[in-house]
Amino acid sequence: LKSTPISTTIQHFARSFIQQQQQRGFLGRRGQLKMASRTLEIEKMSVEQLKALKEQADLEVNLLQDSLNNIRTATTRLEIASNALQDLSLRPQGKKMLVPLTASLYVPGTLDDADKVLVDVGTGYFIEKTMTEGKDYCERKITLLKSNYEQLLDVATKKKSIADETGVILQAKLRQLAPAQ
Repeated sequence: LKSTPISTTIQHFARSFIQQQQQRGFLGRRGQLKMASRTLEIEKMSVEQLKALKEQADLEVNLLQDSLNNIRTATTRLEIASNALQDLSLRPQGKKMLVPLTASLYVPGTLDDADKVLVDVGTGYFIEKTMTEGKDYCERKITLLKSNYEQLLDVATKKKSIADETGVILQAKLRQLAPAQ
């Protein structure tokens, strides 16, 4: 296939796409300059290159979405653990309770020392901490995960923008090539 010059239709699609992204709040002035130069680079690609770029960007977006879901799940679990520590600290010593072994299996137990907890620090290691240190550990982890979530969300948004932009340009090129064939 011989490369054909980019029509004004493609440029119009690219400009309207950039304006949509600005209206959605994804791009500012600096982002617009970066997006415009990236648009020009993408417009110079062949249809095969555009398909590969779109496929790669979509794959990355899906992986980022999975990571975002995992972070959300971990944050929820830590929030539940933090609430459980709060509840546990209010119970008197010697209180009978059900102890979870798994999500669906509980065994009867007695609260021996409500001031000490075991904290799972990963890879099968547990550290004994005071109740206050355990709560602090959970809160620090929650803060870290929320920060990571925001950063990853920003990256996912940019990758989605690239995938959408590539799709728009690819569709315009395919429409341009259709009458020629």
